[in-house]
Amino acid sequence: MPDGIMGQRVLGSSGIRVSELCLGAMTFGTEWGFGADETESRAVYDEYRAAGGNFVDTANNYTNGASEEMLGRFIASERDAMVVSTKYTLPTDPRDANSGGSNRKSLRRSVETSLRRLGTDYLDVLWVHAWDRCTPEAETLRALDDLVRAGTVLAIGISNTPAWVISRSNAIAELRGWTSFCALQVEYSLLARTPERELLPMAEHLGLPVYAWSPLARGALARDHTDESLAALTLRMQRIVKVTREIADELGTSSARVALAWVRRQGLLLSVGARTAEQLRDNLGALSLQLSDDQLARLEEASAISAGYPHDFLSQRRAMFEPDALPSMAGALQSTGGR
Repeated sequence: MPDGIMGQRVLGSSGIRVSELCLGAMTFGTEWGFGADETESRAVYDEYRAAGGNFVDTANNYTNGASEEMLGRFIASERDAMVVSTKYTLPTDPRDANSGGSNRKSLRRSVETSLRRLGTDYLDVLWVHAWDRCTPEAETLRALDDLVRAGTVLAIGISNTPAWVISRSNAIAELRGWTSFCALQVEYSLLARTPERELLPMAEHLGLPVYAWSPLARGALARDHTDESLAALTLRMQRIVKVTREIADELGTSSARVALAWVRRQGLLLSVGARTAEQLRDNLGALSLQLSDDQLARLEEASAISAGYPHDFLSQRRAMFEPDALPSMAGALQSTGGR
């Protein structure tokens, strides 16, 4: 990928143009015992902007608020050129039961705080950070829609939520004329492929772009493992890490780039954080990395998961639902005991 050039995408039904790689800002700040100080975080941000990126994602709870505050200073001189997203729902004060949740009280408090920290009067995207079982979907959707109608929030997304809740929520929003979720964030990597069972098919059907968070599996697919650190992984994880490293050596590149390029080939967008500008520069190289069919097949073989029920059940009986097989369906059901 040439310097300063990054592909653009449309963020689902919002129509907002965003860069194909989103910069995750969870590493902005050292309050959680990792991450980067403001000087290094600024270098990461500048590296991202130099590559043509315009979409930065933070959250109200990241590094106890330091992430939003830093990002606010970074974007101050170019606010309108940036697509800024943050999140709410996860608790921020263990002493206050209403500091989290997807209810209206939590939402208002969180958004007001985020706007102040970010130094802006609107959010381009607000994500529901996780499913709140205690708040009905309609209550959350109506509260979010009020913010969109007021111009405080331009678009809404959702993360860490079951597929049935997301699909039900968007159906409710459509029927009532409220704002629908325009995008989805999921944990997805070679080590975490379970979203393939329900979440990714749902997103494809609903036309929701999907951002993969932790596509490097919290660094497990990026670091150079010692024998000791490798032994601490499960056998499946060891196999995936070794195959990823082998392919990286074949291509003369890093394991991180191979892992990120694989996620892109699955049709997902990337949300990538970095502690240093050098790390981000390496990650950006994945946007131009091409994996061969053989390399993709080896990664698939190493990381494949069972689809699980009911997908395995339906796959085994797929022929029963093909047009040419319909006349013999009764016989097939008899032979399987109807099961």
